[in-house]
Amino acid sequence: MENSNWTSVSHFVLLGISAYPQEQIPLFLLFLLMYAINISGNFALITLIISTPQLHTPMYIFLSNLALTDICFTSTTVPKMLQNIFSPTKTISYMGCLAQTYFFICFAAMENFLLAIMAYDRYIAICHPFRYHMILTRMLCSQMVALCHILSHLHALLHTFLMGRLIFCADNRIPHFFCDLYPLMKLSCSSTHLNTLMIHTEGVIVINGALAFIIASYACIISVVLRSPSDKGKWRAFSTCGSHLTVVAIFYGTLTWLYFQPITSYSVAKGRILTVMHTVVTPMMNPFIYSLRNGDVKRAFRKWRSRSWISFFR
Repeated sequence: MENSNWTSVSHFVLLGISAYPQEQIPLFLLFLLMYAINISGNFALITLIISTPQLHTPMYIFLSNLALTDICFTSTTVPKMLQNIFSPTKTISYMGCLAQTYFFICFAAMENFLLAIMAYDRYIAICHPFRYHMILTRMLCSQMVALCHILSHLHALLHTFLMGRLIFCADNRIPHFFCDLYPLMKLSCSSTHLNTLMIHTEGVIVINGALAFIIASYACIISVVLRSPSDKGKWRAFSTCGSHLTVVAIFYGTLTWLYFQPITSYSVAKGRILTVMHTVVTPMMNPFIYSLRNGDVKRAFRKWRSRSWISFFR
């Protein structure tokens, strides 16, 4: 196609999850409820960790950062989706679309790296319990979290820059509720070979590298736990890792299915469902998974609730 036939796109139209008018109000109420649960649940978890001195340990420092990342991750897409449900135009500017893509990738990568260092935390706690506080010092924890931020922003910057190089034709309708990579690439008039190549190389290294690190950490943990003579010790070790493994399975399962496939076999309908799982449902579930399966968090919550009741009836 000649350059003269290309049309400059100043905005995109986000078609959303459903085009049926009768489904708009139920969808709005459903996603508003899930967004409210996500924000309140993760914010409550952060507040509980900050206000409880017993939870000022590396594990909960990482967990509070994960909760903050989940809030930001969902806030990148859901508010705009809720606004567009009742909007007659459902538009997002070109720069707004790139910004949404950038922050979506950034916070997804941040969660990826945080899950990896949380696995390392569990490895040190179970395999080297007597050296735990000597190895995972407050300085090292801060440096690891800072490194997660730096790597996440560099990862997002690369893919957003490559997206900004693409040329879009007159068709600016995105069959999705936000500016995701594959739906945008499908609209492009120019070659997306480099974008796909980077997703399947650098993206695979970032995601699978963290996943391989998590698997290696848990392989060491399982090896140590199985050698333990105490059944109670085995149960305690596995129970402390259970919540993290649940989140890892959900996060990497949906992420792998969404992005590590050829763009030609990408299904918009399946992609929307899996993206809802990845961007809305999983962040909403995380605080409950970590709270319900974690004795320290449950004890801290009971103490906080007791203090609140005492203060209330004074």
